[in-house]
Amino acid sequence: MTSNPLPASTCRTAGCTLTGALSVVTQVTDTVTVVHGPGGCTHHNFSLLSATALDNGRPALPPLVSTDLRETDIVFGGEEALDRTLTRVMNGNPGAIFVLSTCIVETIGDDIEKICQAQQGCPVIIVPTAGFLGGSFQAGVNNALIALAAMAESSAPNGRVNLIGEKNLEYEVEENYAEVSRLLSLLGLSVNLRFVRNITTDEIARLGAARLNVLRDPALIPVGEYLNSRFGTPYITGFPIGLSGNSSFLAEVAKTCGINGTDAVTRERAREGELLEKFHDLAGEGVFFSPLPPDPEGRIAARDLARNVGLRFSDQGNPVPVPVIPPVGLAGTERLLHRWRRAIFA
Repeated sequence: MTSNPLPASTCRTAGCTLTGALSVVTQVTDTVTVVHGPGGCTHHNFSLLSATALDNGRPALPPLVSTDLRETDIVFGGEEALDRTLTRVMNGNPGAIFVLSTCIVETIGDDIEKICQAQQGCPVIIVPTAGFLGGSFQAGVNNALIALAAMAESSAPNGRVNLIGEKNLEYEVEENYAEVSRLLSLLGLSVNLRFVRNITTDEIARLGAARLNVLRDPALIPVGEYLNSRFGTPYITGFPIGLSGNSSFLAEVAKTCGINGTDAVTRERAREGELLEKFHDLAGEGVFFSPLPPDPEGRIAARDLARNVGLRFSDQGNPVPVPVIPPVGLAGTERLLHRWRRAIFA
C-alpha cells in the first residue's frame, strides 16, 4: 500500500488475499474471524480495518482473533493452536466463525479442514486465502463472497436487487450506496441485500431471493457467475461510472429486469444537464490530471467529464485530481467537480 494519506492517491486494495477477504467477512456483524497464522498478519489488518471504520464515521473494532503461531508451531505444525483458538471463540456463541489462512500456514501444510469439521456449536466457514501465496486482494474478496454465498439457501423471489461486493475500504462507500439506491428507485426497485456490508448471518439467507445482482465492478464477474449458477440470478457488471454512467446503468438494469426505463433515463439525463450548468464557470480553463488515473475506465470517465464541462487539456494548465477509484453516479461526479473547482480557483 502507498503511504500517501491523500484520498485521491490512496489505494487500500493493494494487499494480499487475506486483506481482501477480511474486508468482506468482518462486515458480518454477529461473527468472529480467526486468522490462522502469526500475530503480525492480524495486527496489520486490524489496524487497517479499524482506521477505515473511523475514517467512515463508524468507529468499530473488527472481530478478529489470531491463532498467534510461534516458532515451535511453524516447525511442528499449528493445528493444535487452531483447535485451541476455535474452542475459545466458540464459547462466545457467535453466529458463525470464519477461518482464514496465511502464507505461513499454506507453507507448513496444516489440515485446516479437519480441525474445522471437528468443531461443534456454530457454522465454521473456511475462506480460501493463504496470504500472498493465495493471490491478490481481489481474489480474496471473490473467495470470501463465494464462501459466504454458500451459507444461503434458495428462497422465494422478492423482486428486489442485491448489491454485490461493495468496496468496504473506500471512503465514499455509503455515498455510493445511496446513489445506486436512488437510481434503482427510479425504476421502482429497491435493495434486497448489501452482500456484504453490515449484515448478519440470518440476513444472508435472503441472497437468493433477488431478481438481479449488481456487481460493484467487473472484477467480481466470477462471483456473479457463481450466484447465477447457484440461484439463477442475472447480473450486471458494475456501478454507474462517470457523467453518462447513470443513464447507461438505468438502461441496463431496466433491460435485464424487463422494465420500461425510458422515463427514468430521460429524467436522469435532464439531471446531468443541470449538473453541468452548475459548473459552467469551469468552461475554458486549462487543466491536466495529476496524478493520471491508473484505471482505464477512470481515465475515460474523467476525460469525458472534462470535455462536457468545457475544460481544456493543457500542460500549462491547472493540475486537477482524479481519484484512484472512479466516481460513482452523479453524486460522485459532483464531488469530483467541486474538487476540480477548488484546484483551479484556489
